Amino acid sequence: MTKRPPAAPPQLPGFEYIRLLGSGGFADVFLYEQQMPKRRVAVKVLLPDRLESAGQQFASEANVMAMLSNHPAIVTILQAGMSADQRPYIVMEHCPRPNLQLRYRRAPFSVAETLRTAIPVIAAVETAHRMGVLHRDIKPANVLVTEYNRPALTDFGIASNAGSAEAAAGMSIPWSPPESFAVPPRNGPETDVYQLAATVYTLLAGRAPFEIPGQRNSSAELIDRAERMPVRRIDRPDVPPSLEAALVRAMAKRPEDRFPTAVAFARALQKVQIELEHSVTPIDILDDAPTEELDDENDGLTRVRAVMNIEPDVEGTRPSAATAEVAGPIDDATVVRRPGAEPVGDARTAGTSPEQQGTGAGIGGSYGQNGALAASIWTGGVDDLDDATIPSPSVGGSVPTFAAQVGAAAASAPGGATHAPGIRGFQSAPAAGSAKKRGRPVWPWVLGGAVLAAGLVSVAVFALPALLGDEPPEADPTVQPQDPVTETPPAVAELSAEIDGDEATFSWSNPDPQDGDSYQWGIDEPGSPIEFHDTREASVTVPADPVPTCIEVYLVRADGVASPAATTCAS
Repeated sequence: MTKRPPAAPPQLPGFEYIRLLGSGGFADVFLYEQQMPKRRVAVKVLLPDRLESAGQQFASEANVMAMLSNHPAIVTILQAGMSADQRPYIVMEHCPRPNLQLRYRRAPFSVAETLRTAIPVIAAVETAHRMGVLHRDIKPANVLVTEYNRPALTDFGIASNAGSAEAAAGMSIPWSPPESFAVPPRNGPETDVYQLAATVYTLLAGRAPFEIPGQRNSSAELIDRAERMPVRRIDRPDVPPSLEAALVRAMAKRPEDRFPTAVAFARALQKVQIELEHSVTPIDILDDAPTEELDDENDGLTRVRAVMNIEPDVEGTRPSAATAEVAGPIDDATVVRRPGAEPVGDARTAGTSPEQQGTGAGIGGSYGQNGALAASIWTGGVDDLDDATIPSPSVGGSVPTFAAQVGAAAASAPGGATHAPGIRGFQSAPAAGSAKKRGRPVWPWVLGGAVLAAGLVSVAVFALPALLGDEPPEADPTVQPQDPVTETPPAVAELSAEIDGDEATFSWSNPDPQDGDSYQWGIDEPGSPIEFHDTREASVTVPADPVPTCIEVYLVRADGVASPAATTCAS
């Protein structure tokens, strides 16, 4: 299949066409500006001659991405529809930064950035698997980068239901596992795990796993190597053996020898981050029925967001901190009490089974350390507690209320002491002979305090300006806020092609020239990855083989930020 020129962009109500972003096997992607709300969007448009053969596939892609696009590492679908000339289209968020393919071809990723980028994408694939969807075409070019430099997986064009026997048409050979080349092809979650690992390998090595520099890397050679050759080591001293081992396992020849799930692979990469003392990237997974396996050794690094149904509170009672679940039993050694007093935990766990007490269930698990703290610092009498405002859950039988628990703790100490004497910040309960003193009226003290406070406020109002001096200087109006996001350069303009004998000459212009600008270009040969070259000239001449000869050109700033692709063909 040869490279084709892009189709004309459709007229879409409420959208203004800006430029071409890229072309694929059955669709073009254009940059539009949406008028309301005002924003730039990417619009994927099916080719007119592919409507019959790929129309259903295109609609399936829209539905799958819409179902998954709430995940932070999956491109967001905004809407879909049919243009006036009867071409289906999908409106997506615009990710202006260079995708991972452009990035790794300029220079391999650092280990830290590779892990930080890969884990969110793996979590997105795990989310898709939990919804019964296989991606089947994971590769660096299908991981876009948002304005905030976050990865976003896209192109679910050949996605299928898990366990289906659909052919692997449209797969990307350099990143596909051996079972994809079988007859018939086999697909499963392990297929996506392999492609994820092959993508991680590519970011680190600067090449696909079975590409060999200086040798022929045709589709046939890549398939043969994927089926029989072991994964080659990444020749970098900063890649630890644990990371190499994780990649080798994830790219095992037999699917059953790989990580059983994408999340298991993500956890292996988290362990590498911990080993290297990097910040650990959380795994975000959306699941309406989280499995219990995620509770095993996740150390809080896997966040499974379940679909929750919140019932209205028919009692109208505001939740209390005393009802919050505590993950374990109370450490009785942290409760301050008078020597000889009974542990407060005995009262709180009354009526629960030993299993409930050991796991923090029942009253001990509900009130937890809040109850212990209240029993330690409550300075009023037990009768001062308004027990009607404190929820009193029942576990198995009659359970003391929170006020009764505090009362039991207070009664267990002679003299009603609820703390260890002499500890600063704790007040002693009144002794038996101090009832008369406790009943002394306090309103004179309150009145005196109010008068004193009013005087202090008056002094502050009149004296503070003199103490503080002049008004602070106004902000310098010449200092303008800076945009922290690097602006993406525009695509090259006026890209043209001309064939002269057995040579093809391509030329273009720079619409916004800046110091240090250069270009990357590559010839798109069917079945082979594009090999890119650097140049500072705005034209190149190459052999006109095959015909048509198609080129892909990028404008690259001095800081390495690349423009969207510009493509054309000479025929």
